[in-house]
Amino acid sequence: MHRSRLCNLVIDCQGTDLAAATTFWSRALGKPVENPDEDGDGRYASLKTESDELKVLIQCVDHPSRVHLDIETDDLDAEAARLEALGAKRIGFVKRWWVMEAPTGHRFCIVQRQAEDFGPHVNRWGP
Repeated sequence: MHRSRLCNLVIDCQGTDLAAATTFWSRALGKPVENPDEDGDGRYASLKTESDELKVLIQCVDHPSRVHLDIETDDLDAEAARLEALGAKRIGFVKRWWVMEAPTGHRFCIVQRQAEDFGPHVNRWGP
């Protein structure tokens, strides 16, 4: 059995100015900046949200700007296989997560568990 749940709203911003993108989205959403440079590489920032809200991440990307979702899990490969059985496909493994594509063409990511506790809205899959 493995578990998963929706965890992140990721705002992909084409370009390299993480600070400007983070400032805009922080002000637009009324959420303070939690971490202006998550990995120290100038590509990822996070906004402060409450424990019952989705985490909001800002990401600098090379592709056109868009928004995507992250699904967190305690078993990356089992969750990828479950979603493939539903028609999704694996696009590639990046750092610590799978980039997936839904049958509708939407990209999303499967990431390692983000919080110590999944909380009450976790899905349980398998026997």
